[in-house]
Amino acid sequence: MAEGPERDRRFGPVILFLQHLTSIAYLFRETLRWMLVKPFQGKPLRVRAIIAQMDEVGVKSIPIVFLVSFVIGIILVLQTAYQLEKFGAVTYAASLASVALTREMAPLLTAIVLAGRVSAAFTAELGTMLVTEEILALEVMAIAPVAYLVVPRFIAMLVMLPCLTALADVVGMFGGYVVGTTAVGIRSTLYIQTSLDALLLKDILTGLFKSFVFAGIIAMVGCYMAFVVRGGAEGVGRSTMISVVTSLISIIIADCFFTTVFFLFL
Repeated sequence: MAEGPERDRRFGPVILFLQHLTSIAYLFRETLRWMLVKPFQGKPLRVRAIIAQMDEVGVKSIPIVFLVSFVIGIILVLQTAYQLEKFGAVTYAASLASVALTREMAPLLTAIVLAGRVSAAFTAELGTMLVTEEILALEVMAIAPVAYLVVPRFIAMLVMLPCLTALADVVGMFGGYVVGTTAVGIRSTLYIQTSLDALLLKDILTGLFKSFVFAGIIAMVGCYMAFVVRGGAEGVGRSTMISVVTSLISIIIADCFFTTVFFLFL
């Protein structure tokens, strides 16, 4: 008699995870439908809302992305130069830092910064709307919450995260250039030439591709966790915390997967 409840306790977390995964996939499908299909059926996109979200998630994130990427560029050059100095190859610190930034560090750290800032904001804002029954009011007025609330945020993330990643690439390499030509002692022309020789177009494109994936993860997790808020203000706080943690873990797993794929096939 106890076998059934015992089995439920053992597999309960797995079943719950699969349920959440299925629900996120459904939300993603609905978002794509309202973004790609419905505009051709007389349901236009909310362009002003998209622009407002682009300003919120992208433009207002520039200062922190600038700071993080600049510092990371400095750290990469200093750490690689410290090791390469033992082999008399300090100039290769420029190429190593540039490739590491474009392929890995810039897209990953930019996504982590936005996961902490944006995913939490999405969950808190939409979760509060759910608790105060504003989303229910939209449904009563025959307005689809996915089209009205999720699509603008999803599109804004897809546009702005790659742009911020490209900015992080440039700023990070500039930070490396500053410390490489001053503290490390690499000649300016040599540093630039070494960086350009090492960089390939695929290095930049793989990083940008990752940023598109990370953008989708941040938007979907942030919005989905808002729609499952339970328990009033306390529930909003709990869902916001889970949203940030889930986004970070998902980004790192996705980064590991795509880095492996690109390493093996590109």
